[in-house]
Amino acid sequence: MSALKGKITDSLYGLGWGAVRKLPEPAATALFRTIADQAWKRRGKSVLRLESNLARVVPDASPERLAELSRAGMRSYMRYWMESFRLPTWSPERIKDSIEVAGTDRLNAGLDAGRGVIVALPHLANWDLAGAWVTTDLKVPFTTVAERLEPATLYDRFVAYREGLGMEVLPHSGGAAFGTLARRLRAGGLICLVADRDLSASGVEVSFFGATARMPAGPALLAQQTGAMLLPVTLSYDSTPVMKGIIHPAVELPEEGTRAEKTAAMTQQLADAFALGIAEHPEDWHMLQRLWLDDLDPRGEPT
Repeated sequence: MSALKGKITDSLYGLGWGAVRKLPEPAATALFRTIADQAWKRRGKSVLRLESNLARVVPDASPERLAELSRAGMRSYMRYWMESFRLPTWSPERIKDSIEVAGTDRLNAGLDAGRGVIVALPHLANWDLAGAWVTTDLKVPFTTVAERLEPATLYDRFVAYREGLGMEVLPHSGGAAFGTLARRLRAGGLICLVADRDLSASGVEVSFFGATARMPAGPALLAQQTGAMLLPVTLSYDSTPVMKGIIHPAVELPEEGTRAEKTAAMTQQLADAFALGIAEHPEDWHMLQRLWLDDLDPRGEPT
């Protein structure tokens, strides 16, 4: 990214966090829906990629149905941004009233046992809102990992934003994150990881909607190394202002096999749980990048 483009991008995000939160909520909702519809009508690379990904999720969808899904997908994606820009101003009561989560007994059981818990999510609906609910309503601190963004000032904005919601944020790059996450888990803590897209190009191959994709090995490796519970979570929007969440049954640790074989089996279990949530609410899956191996270039990298 050029220095000028990076500065412009950072300024736009700064404007979002500074100005959007001051708008009346109906005005903010209408503005971001308009932005979504305009982006969808332009049929840019991100929209076309979203539509291509949705075609994997709903393989029998007609072109008209795919267009409807991608339009709904852009509206969902912009709802995520509108909420995220405004989230720092929400009271604990507003956060609590904005999400309903099924299966919280599974999370509480893991934390009460003191064994540490790993929550793994796909890019569904608003994972930042889910995180804010954990820190404000459940009153449980947690650690997460953020991809380093360019320019560095933009990365700093995201870190400050998430830390302001009560999260401990570690950089994805640099190699130190895994050790810190393991220490948090051994102390009985909670970590939350968005885990449906591998950023290292060295993840675990999984079967995902009938084709091969790569997902990060970190959640499964951490569970094996620390004995922590690994819980898949999926989120979704509906016609109400309240986001829904499901904490799925814990991923099972295979009794036999090598470390690599156990990691592969556990990551496949995660992928299967993610697929359940995505298939139920494909329009809320904010995957605007390449994911499946046959969509990547010959070196296995996104193009």
